[in-house]
Amino acid sequence: MTTRAVLLWIILALGAIYTSAQAIAQTYDPNYPVCLQIYSPSGGYISCRYTSIAQCNVTASGRGARCYANPYYLPRGRSVRRH
Repeated sequence: MTTRAVLLWIILALGAIYTSAQAIAQTYDPNYPVCLQIYSPSGGYISCRYTSIAQCNVTASGRGARCYANPYYLPRGRSVRRH
């Protein structure tokens, strides 16, 4: 094989690896106004499945967690403005 052929195979193999990688899910669900962020030694996670801060605080109580307004919340009936 020539150097050019080897490089071509490497590029094709890397392309196949990168395009077949698992996609990361969207963290912020735009349907809910409140998010819960869980802190843990393994990295934690964010869950935007709450309709109020009070509802989120019940889940967060006693855990290393905090509740905050979802920065990507889109109330029903409003559309995304495109430029």
